[in-house]
Amino acid sequence: MPVDVLVGLQWGDEGKGKIVDVLAPTYDVVARFQGGPNAGHTLTFNGTKHVLHQVPSGIFHPHIINVVGNGVVLDPVVFREELRKLTARGVDGTANLYISKKAQLILPSHRALDRIWEEARGGGKIGSTLKGIGPTYQDKIGRTGLRVGDILHPNFKERYDEAVARHRQLANFHQRELEIEEAEPIFFEAVEELRQLRLTDTEYLLNDLLAQGKRILAEGAQGSLLDIDFGTYPFVTSSSTVVAGACTGLGIAPKHIDKVYGISKAYCTRVGSGPFPTELHDEVGEKIRQAGREFGSTTGRPRRCGWIDLPALRYAIMLNGVSEIHLMKADVLSDFDEIQVCTHYKRPDGSTTEHLLDLAELQELTPEYTALPGWQTSLDNISDPAALPNQLTAYVQYLEQQLQVPVSIVSVGPDRTSTIHLN
Repeated sequence: MPVDVLVGLQWGDEGKGKIVDVLAPTYDVVARFQGGPNAGHTLTFNGTKHVLHQVPSGIFHPHIINVVGNGVVLDPVVFREELRKLTARGVDGTANLYISKKAQLILPSHRALDRIWEEARGGGKIGSTLKGIGPTYQDKIGRTGLRVGDILHPNFKERYDEAVARHRQLANFHQRELEIEEAEPIFFEAVEELRQLRLTDTEYLLNDLLAQGKRILAEGAQGSLLDIDFGTYPFVTSSSTVVAGACTGLGIAPKHIDKVYGISKAYCTRVGSGPFPTELHDEVGEKIRQAGREFGSTTGRPRRCGWIDLPALRYAIMLNGVSEIHLMKADVLSDFDEIQVCTHYKRPDGSTTEHLLDLAELQELTPEYTALPGWQTSLDNISDPAALPNQLTAYVQYLEQQLQVPVSIVSVGPDRTSTIHLN
C-alpha cells in the first residue's frame, strides 16, 4: 500500500492536526516526519481541545500505530508531559507508539542557545519559538548531535557532557552563561522514562508495514513556506516541511508516495518574523484574529492575519505535487460581506508577477486582489455540501479554478464533526 502525505501549504497553523484526526480512521499508521515541540497540532472532539507537539495526531485512535520518525527533533521533557496529559485524559499514549532511534535529542543547552542566539539578533529576530529546534538541527547537520538511540548506551552521560561543553563555548562567544542547572535533573528523569518506550529503527518498521499492505499517513509539521530550502529564508524553520521531507524523515522511498493532502486556511496567518505580503494591519486583520482565535498553540503569541495568497499557494502546490486541498476555517470568514483574494503581486516598477520571490524582492511587492462576495451566514451544524451557502461554494470553486487542484474538504469549525467532504 502507498504512503499518503499531509503538509501545510502556508506558514504553518493551517489545521493539520484536525485533518490527521479526521483521516486517521482509514489508516493503519500515522508517522511524524520532521519538526519538534515547535509544532502545535490542535484536535477538538467531544467538546475537548487537545494540543499535541511531538506525539503523532493518530494517538487518539487505538487501532493506529503512531511513529515518531528520524526527521523529528525530540525533547524528552516535553514528550513526557504530553504522554502524562494523555494518560490523565484516559488515553494510553504508549500503547502503539514507536520512536526512531535516529531522531535527534533536544538538550537543555539547545534551548538555552536558542534564546541566546535569538536575543543576539536584536532587531533581526527570526521569531523562534525558543524550543531549541534550530540549535538541535544545527548539531545534526554538524554531525555533533545526540540521537534518541544514544540514551541506550552506557556512555550517554559522557557524550552529553561533551555536547554541553561545546554549547558552553558557543554561549561564551556571546558572553552569556547557559543557565541549564535547574533543567538538567528534569531532563535526565525524562530520559530515563524515554528509555522505557519502544525505541527502534523505524525505517525498517515502516517499510515492513508497507510490505504487509498497511496504509500510512505521513504527518508534516509547520508549513511549506517555512521550509528550510524553499521557505521565506531566513525566516523559516530548520527542517524540510515539504513532501520530500517525508522520505528523508521516515526512511521511505519516493515510489511509495501516493496522495498529497495540502492544508490551507480560507485566509492566511503567520507567527513570528518574516515577509507576509497579504498581512492586514487594520481592524479587518484583528477581526480575523479574534474570530479565528489566532493565537499560537505552542507559544500563545498572536498570529499575524491576512487574506489568502494564491501565488504563495501555487508555489507550495508545485513543490509538493498536491493531489487535493483541504480548506480550513471557512467559518471564520462568515461575517464578512466581501472576501479578498490575492491573485498576483505588483513590483515597484509597475510590472506584475505570480512568483513567490526571494526575501529582498518579496518585501517590495504589493499584493493585487480580486474581491468575492462573502456568505454572511453561520456555518454551524452544516454537514451536507449542498447546504453550504452559494457564496462559499463559489469561493471554493474559484480557488479550484485558480489553483488547478480540487478542494475535497471544507472545515467549518474546530470539532472533528465540523468537516464537510466535497468529493
